[in-house]
Amino acid sequence: MAKERKNTFFGGVAILMVGSLLVKLIGAVYKIPLGNLLSNESYVDFNTAYNVYNLFLTIATAGLPVALSKTVSEAHALGRQNQVDRVFSVAFKAFLFMGLVSFVAMSVFARPLSVLMGDDSAVWCVLALSPSVLCVCVMASFRGYYQGHSNMLPTAVSQIIESLGKLVFGLVLAWVVLSFLPGAETYRQRMAAAGAILGVSIGSVIALVYIVAHYFRDRFRRRGQAAADQPEAGASILVRLLKLAIPITLGSAAISLVTIIDTKIVLSLLERMYTDLPQLISPEAVAQQLTDGGVRPELYMAQGLKGIYDKCMAIYNLPSQLMVAITASVIPAVSACLARRDFRAASATSESALRIGMILALPMGAGLFALGGPITQLLFPGQMDSSIAGPIMSVLGLATVFVCVMSLCNSILQANGRVGLPVLAVAVGGVVKIAVNYLLVGNYDINIKGAPIGTLACFAVVAALDMFFIRRVVPTPPSFLRAFAKPLVASALMGAAAWAVCGLVGRYVGPRLGCLVGIAAGVVVYFALVVLLKVFSKEDLELMPGGEKLAKILRIR
Repeated sequence: MAKERKNTFFGGVAILMVGSLLVKLIGAVYKIPLGNLLSNESYVDFNTAYNVYNLFLTIATAGLPVALSKTVSEAHALGRQNQVDRVFSVAFKAFLFMGLVSFVAMSVFARPLSVLMGDDSAVWCVLALSPSVLCVCVMASFRGYYQGHSNMLPTAVSQIIESLGKLVFGLVLAWVVLSFLPGAETYRQRMAAAGAILGVSIGSVIALVYIVAHYFRDRFRRRGQAAADQPEAGASILVRLLKLAIPITLGSAAISLVTIIDTKIVLSLLERMYTDLPQLISPEAVAQQLTDGGVRPELYMAQGLKGIYDKCMAIYNLPSQLMVAITASVIPAVSACLARRDFRAASATSESALRIGMILALPMGAGLFALGGPITQLLFPGQMDSSIAGPIMSVLGLATVFVCVMSLCNSILQANGRVGLPVLAVAVGGVVKIAVNYLLVGNYDINIKGAPIGTLACFAVVAALDMFFIRRVVPTPPSFLRAFAKPLVASALMGAAAWAVCGLVGRYVGPRLGCLVGIAAGVVVYFALVVLLKVFSKEDLELMPGGEKLAKILRIR
């Protein structure tokens, strides 16, 4: 059974994890130079368009890929190939319809959407990103199909192609605009943000071409292999997919909707602060408004602060994105176990997923918390006030751990058919986030530093509720203590070591080099502690290729 679960779970995790690492590395190469190319104000336009895009993309694709992979996995485990093909056909048509609706909405209503977000200068970024929502919707159908077969390679490769396209075309277009477009600096910055985000759309088109070609190649190889099972009617399959997808979509859409509301509230509160205290407005903001018809001085100043937060969010999002590989593999693997009524295997797979997720997420969160200030100085030199960015990054470091816990727990609940509970948890967390941000960001002495506190409070509440639900409704729940305890101890000690080394070395060689040395020291300490504390269990290693040999080498029994 361990070998079977290795093929269905950690084999897929390994492929998607390598793919995700490459995607995140490419994303860092993209967003960090982009954050240095774009001003804080134009980076807000970039991020505002992404928030609009994420809402449409979430509504169109958040639930259906999960429902598709779960349904395909169950049919595939029972050898029903005709059912698999019928499920994919129904899902593809649904994805195409949702993608077209989202594309038209973003294209036609780009300006009203930007105004609704409180950032009317983001209209060009919204337009540039609209083709991507159609391409990604269609890609999601193929990715869900392959994930249901526990074949993660097409998903990983398409993600890498998409990221490479974004990197190459996005950075080149942003640089070309800034270098050669005539006009005032503010105008060129706005257009550079639109050029950078157009690279995302170009990358998604190229990735779509790849995964469609891959699918038809597989269909050609499979020709002549007839199956005997009788598939369900398309209408009944659609109803089943929607029953699974709608609650998941509501939960994910709630996060995107909360983010949009939160962005509107934060910008409005910051703008109100500068309206009430006009003496805080810089002469540069007034000059920009007068010379080239730029945004209002109050909004310009608010965007400057919000831009610092958004650039920190680009780093904060990296750990949680690595969870995508695990969550994409958990749902079909656990679903296949439950289809065979093997509750013990389902629990073991869930616990291993939690432990592996925490082995990755906790050290990254601890590192961001311990080295928040030095990391922002290292990645965005001269772009941000470290007295503002440092505390923001440290608080977001703690928040990202809870985001990862939420993602993992949501996948476990969804695999067990409890798709409505994550919606409830997210709704409660969203109310907490909006309330905390409204109270803190509106305080002059706290202002933008209150936004990460709201994010931390939100996801801490969601993660706690998800874990409570798992303990109550999953037949054989995983042990959170076994999954979290050792990675937490190792990460805390690693964070302390990184902070101490960074501070000591930074006194003599400067904060940037000190940060690099501190990070290196933290990595060494963490890997040593993982081995000494035997953070991996024998069951975890047995699920990995070559894991039995590694368990003997590390003397893990």
